[in-house]
Amino acid sequence: MRTPLQGGLLAPGALTGAVVEIACDESGFSGTNLLHPGMPVIAHAGVDLAVDEAVTLLSRFRRSPHELKSGGLLRGPDAAEAREWLLTALRGRAHVHLVDKEFFLVTRVVDLLLGEPSYADGTRLARAHRREAETLHRAGRAAGAGWHAFLTAFTDLVRVKRRVPGAVDRFLRARDTLIRAVPEPAAAVLAAIEPGRTRDLLRRLEDDDPAIPPPLEPLLPALAETVLTWAAGGRQVVVTHDEQSALTATRLRRLQAALTDDSGRSALAGLTMADSRADPRVQVADLLAGIARRAHAATPAAAAPE
Repeated sequence: MRTPLQGGLLAPGALTGAVVEIACDESGFSGTNLLHPGMPVIAHAGVDLAVDEAVTLLSRFRRSPHELKSGGLLRGPDAAEAREWLLTALRGRAHVHLVDKEFFLVTRVVDLLLGEPSYADGTRLARAHRREAETLHRAGRAAGAGWHAFLTAFTDLVRVKRRVPGAVDRFLRARDTLIRAVPEPAAAVLAAIEPGRTRDLLRRLEDDDPAIPPPLEPLLPALAETVLTWAAGGRQVVVTHDEQSALTATRLRRLQAALTDDSGRSALAGLTMADSRADPRVQVADLLAGIARRAHAATPAAAAPE
């Protein structure tokens, strides 16, 4: 027996103006292990299908009464044909946002340690430190073992519930080692990370400072980007999402506030959790997310980090 669905953010009883309802799912979620070599990206997909439209699409592929997952579809003998048919059928009705997990970690380093953290970090709404992140990411990947050690030390630093003893000192030592291995523009970014600021960040994380977004949750900015895309033209977005522990009610309220404009309207009107086995729209979103993630794995150089 499944436990009741958790989380969610109820939309107001009556929404005025343009509203779009979408169903979402992800592929490639690996918890806080953002350096998982087999899952370098997370794909977050949204579709604006009605339930009956989703049922019709799924009937093209369903071979059993069980939930249809992307892995089974994409490994079949007619996988290429099925993929092409689905993408054609969804043209203009779907969107996928890809997040490179390693680059996401780099943006968290600069956003949390060089700027003032916000739930808008990692989205198009917060670009203040994008250039520093790109510079550090590009140079770090060419730096060898010191790069992986630096990113690992950062994840150990901000993983408060399972914190490694001496995490601050270990992170700063990894920073110093990497400074000597990268060219000047990236070295300057690293040198700007101050020990006092690092210790202050750790204290704020331990105190559960509401201003700081969860450092190791790329699903939140991925959801934000999905919502912002569908909100084009001033629409508000109501989301039905596959049940996901990262999307707590508290985090969703903070994300909703971050997506609120000067008029007081948020792009995110509400989010309801759903059991993907019972919602065909979410199953279609899962198929689309799986296709996008596997396409990236086949041609990783084709996708720019988000």
